[in-house]
Amino acid sequence: MNSEDLEAVERAVVTMRRNMTRRTFARLAGQGEAPATYDVLDVVEAAEDAAEPATVSTVATALQVDQPRASRLVAAAVDAGWLQRVADQADGRRVLLARTEAGRAVSEQIHEFRRTTFAAAMADWSDDERALFARLLTRFVAQLPGTTRPLS
Repeated sequence: MNSEDLEAVERAVVTMRRNMTRRTFARLAGQGEAPATYDVLDVVEAAEDAAEPATVSTVATALQVDQPRASRLVAAAVDAGWLQRVADQADGRRVLLARTEAGRAVSEQIHEFRRTTFAAAMADWSDDERALFARLLTRFVAQLPGTTRPLS
């Protein structure tokens, strides 16, 4: 790959990262909760989808924040009624996180908002272009260092 292509990819990714922050999505979606709380829902949803336990440590690792910050984010999601703490049946000392019905509804609203935003950005693309982009972007993200499974 030539350096111009690499620079173009870098510029595009940096621009996307700057323009698609949690705060931007929360503001555009008209959501009143702290934007990072949505990321907590994403993390717990991904764990549920993978049939893996979600804990405060899971949230801290996934969001790359320290344990106290993760605890505050989880507490905010619990206070909002989006998550519940559940005792681990295998280890009574451990507390697991699960989305509530309200949390699942908010997750779906977030997904729908994101999909609508992306669809608008690709509105003038052909079906083949959207399919190719989806395949290549998924492949690109999977190859990035430190990438775990995609969020739901």
